Amino acid sequence: MTEKEQQKFLKATPILEVNHKSTFELISTIDTSLTTKQQAIALYNKVRDGFVYNPYHLDLRSEKLKSSVVLQKSKAWCVEKSIVLATGLRALGIPSKLGYGIVVNHIGVEKLTAALRREEIVFHGYVSAFLEGKWVKCTPAFDPLICKLSGVEALAWDGENDSLFQAYQGNQKFMEYKHFYGEFDDVPVELMNAEMQKYYPHLFEEEHNSRSFSFFHINS
Repeated sequence: MTEKEQQKFLKATPILEVNHKSTFELISTIDTSLTTKQQAIALYNKVRDGFVYNPYHLDLRSEKLKSSVVLQKSKAWCVEKSIVLATGLRALGIPSKLGYGIVVNHIGVEKLTAALRREEIVFHGYVSAFLEGKWVKCTPAFDPLICKLSGVEALAWDGENDSLFQAYQGNQKFMEYKHFYGEFDDVPVELMNAEMQKYYPHLFEEEHNSRSFSFFHINS
């Protein structure tokens, strides 16, 4: 990776607020005497476990996706948790990208499927970190409590191998990727809104703002 590319994936953006005080607080417990890989793993575990995964309150507006806004929450969905992890990695001097795909989850998603009106989960977020000369993917979405309730193991990451979702839990299919959008230096807000509108038009045509499910988009 060239120095120019490296700087692209280390810089602050309007959403990834690398130099914000909330980011410094996030990484303050990470032991910087550890190796870069160990620091990345420690931050991954902190973000994975620090927010309860909640995909029932989605806000696709740039100002609501800012890392400092997400860091005020106790519950977050995969896109938000990936934003926090990518921001923290950059603050530690580790280049990071935001990756997105379409997945189908086969375990414990009846409520979400009812809200989305189809099985595909569009714009599922993950992070790629540049460690020891290569990009490595990780997914901080599911915290241990949600994993226990779903009957699956929490997804570990060793900083060396890609860690997306388990394809199987025992003999039961769990998570499968149907499509990858690619990896980005910042959240592609326009693309995310456009893709969700294509797959979930009802979310853009009707108002959704209840205690059990809410959805906001860039034209809200």
